[in-house]
Amino acid sequence: MSTPLKLGAVIITMGNRPVELRDLLDSVAKQDGPPIEVALVGNGSPLPELEGSAPRLRTVELPENLGIPGGRNVGVELFGPNGSDVDVVLFLDDDGLLPGTDTGELLRQAFTADPELGIVSFRIADPETGTTQRRHVPRLRAADPMHSSRVTTFLGGASAVRTKVLAQVGGLPDEFFYAHEETDLAWRALDAGWMIDYRSDMVLHHPLTEPSRHAVYHRMVARNRVWLARRNLPWPLVPAYLGTWILLTLARRPSGPALRAWIGGFREGWATPCGPRRPMKWRTVWRMTRLGRPPII
Repeated sequence: MSTPLKLGAVIITMGNRPVELRDLLDSVAKQDGPPIEVALVGNGSPLPELEGSAPRLRTVELPENLGIPGGRNVGVELFGPNGSDVDVVLFLDDDGLLPGTDTGELLRQAFTADPELGIVSFRIADPETGTTQRRHVPRLRAADPMHSSRVTTFLGGASAVRTKVLAQVGGLPDEFFYAHEETDLAWRALDAGWMIDYRSDMVLHHPLTEPSRHAVYHRMVARNRVWLARRNLPWPLVPAYLGTWILLTLARRPSGPALRAWIGGFREGWATPCGPRRPMKWRTVWRMTRLGRPPII
């Protein structure tokens, strides 16, 4: 009988949701099967008092906010280089909650059954209504959130990544700080031959929110979109990808201040270093196209 895969959960917090964080830790502790260890990162803030919240807790308090990808990367390293102490790391938002007790076991089964599976994206549902927002289904055909499928990206705060993926292609891009860091990792994983699944039966409860609640949203979204293209796409696809998103942004009729912030971020994306460029193979482009989302949208 094979040894069950070891799971570790990475949670970053700015210390402003202590009640929600304790509830999340309790939901992780209640998972069926072997205990899931937790790496908890105070991202530029002290951690709240957590006695009794989690039996297996590794913690660090960072002196400054490193952003979402930077904080999660620090959490991964609490499990050893590239998370090597565990087989799979879960990334969970600190105001989320695992409503079922079988998520851990479902993950073990999924990753064990499919050696090519590198990343799993959970279904995010509002705890009051059960609604899943369209933007939380990581594919173009998102009308039915109950339909599981192969996808080409994932939701960062409700996901699980095989640590072999991180060892092979690297972690999340620290410099992104916020927005599109998951897609950057997803594209690198796909290019290395890994697959990504959206699983509707693995659920994270999270209250309905709008991404624009973050003050830096419009600037970061535009800047990181350019960085994403510059880092990962063959040059012929860069104008097609960015042109598509310019049109989509304008079609959404942003407010004047939002559009100005977006334009500023777009310019910043071209004017600033984006990190190492590793364009994906054309066969990866074709594989993503067959999965329903070519890397031009």
